[in-house]
Amino acid sequence: MSYLAGLNLDDVPADRLVPFNHRAVGDRVLVSNDLGDHVFLAPGEFRAFVTGQVAADTDLYGKLAAANLFAASIDVGKQAERWRRKKQYLFVGPTLHAFVLTHRCNHGCQYCHSSIVGMTRTDTDMPIDVAERAVDLAFQTTSPSLTIEFQGGEPLANWEVLQHIVEYARQKNALAGKNLSFALVTNLSLMDEERLDYLLDRKVQLCTSLDGPADLHNKVRIYKEGDSHDLVMKWMARINERYVEMGLDPNLYRVEALPTITRHALARPKDVVDQYVALGCRAVFLRKLDPFGFAARTAGTLGYSMDEFLTFYQEAVDYIIELNRRGVQVMERHAGIMLSKILNDDEPNYLDLRTPGGAVTGQLGYAPDGGVYSSDEGRFVAAMGDEMFRIGTVTDTYHQIVTNAQTRALVMAGLNDGQPDCVTCVYKPWCGQQVEYNYKTQGSIHGRMRDSVWCRKHKTIFDYLMGKLAKANAEDLAMFQRWTTNRTLDHFMQERGAL
Repeated sequence: MSYLAGLNLDDVPADRLVPFNHRAVGDRVLVSNDLGDHVFLAPGEFRAFVTGQVAADTDLYGKLAAANLFAASIDVGKQAERWRRKKQYLFVGPTLHAFVLTHRCNHGCQYCHSSIVGMTRTDTDMPIDVAERAVDLAFQTTSPSLTIEFQGGEPLANWEVLQHIVEYARQKNALAGKNLSFALVTNLSLMDEERLDYLLDRKVQLCTSLDGPADLHNKVRIYKEGDSHDLVMKWMARINERYVEMGLDPNLYRVEALPTITRHALARPKDVVDQYVALGCRAVFLRKLDPFGFAARTAGTLGYSMDEFLTFYQEAVDYIIELNRRGVQVMERHAGIMLSKILNDDEPNYLDLRTPGGAVTGQLGYAPDGGVYSSDEGRFVAAMGDEMFRIGTVTDTYHQIVTNAQTRALVMAGLNDGQPDCVTCVYKPWCGQQVEYNYKTQGSIHGRMRDSVWCRKHKTIFDYLMGKLAKANAEDLAMFQRWTTNRTLDHFMQERGAL
């Protein structure tokens, strides 16, 4: 780049600086080290830094030293402890365990990632014996925290087994004493008051899909028995009302809803955001279509390029920032995760943005037939007829699952340090990979980041956020800091040793 033109590498005092990466962000140079310390420098400042021309009595030297960029001033013990804190997920097993209770579903969502069958196909339900073995395996994780997430199909279609898993897991936890929680991903079509009573009594966190206003939502989430949008809105309002009746803080305890962005939504970022704001939601998670399941087959009608999504994303977040400046507190969750890493020196343990990635070490997926997969995405690949990510069955031991050759290969492939383009990227300390995505889009679990749309998405969003941070005033910095607030939802934790 121009600010390094004519620089002779012999003039660079390599032993004086810690390893760092850099990237132009607007008219500034962003510099980061492997632990995530970073500074914005003017081009002249950056050249002086690289060539060792920064005097020790200057403000610039102090800024660079505070960012741990000078080797002589590094407290190695303190940084080692810091690394351990941020990488604490490496010292325990998977925390998220996704149970696919059935492939049955009464919706025909055009982008569905799962292998969906009709409601009469009860042969695709997870039987109780498989469910118990899956719970037994999940409880063998070395993690002190364990979340069992019910998925499908529509998991409420296998209601009896869902209840059995909850009761069986609670019984096991009376002895195990883990931080146990349950989550349910549902389209809410089979919800009723009796089931809601049970789910609320057992502290099961509820999550659904809402793709925006009625015309957007119903266009892709096909429900022949009624209006999917009206149904979701009705039950979200009812569940939120029940939370208030239970004395829970409505600012914290609300039904989680997620949109999937299709081609129909690209020109309507404000409409999508406004739908969530109208519901009182404090966050919206703008998700691109993934290359799995029906979404791969319907790409011609629902799909779009990564550039189109990134344009949509930036317009939506610009609008969210504008709303915040008007006093409306809402945030984009993906940006919040990234900002937590950048601003708070925090690791939210979002599985798509960590290294190694979440495959096996962060989550496991359990199919109705007892198959165990590297992740939920690994199961999606299997739904497309490819068992690449099936790493065992519920009859295997935990030790066999997490130490076999396939698992080791997936973990190694998910390391940023093994990617030539990642090791030289300024965003390396905050980014990560998903080996299943690499496999489906590039034919290799290792992928090639230079050609990867996964890399393009995250690098562009990091560029966008860093550009905002470089120019942010005090008010905007306070807003971005607010987006990083991560409050523990203690209500959804099961009481240890209690039934």
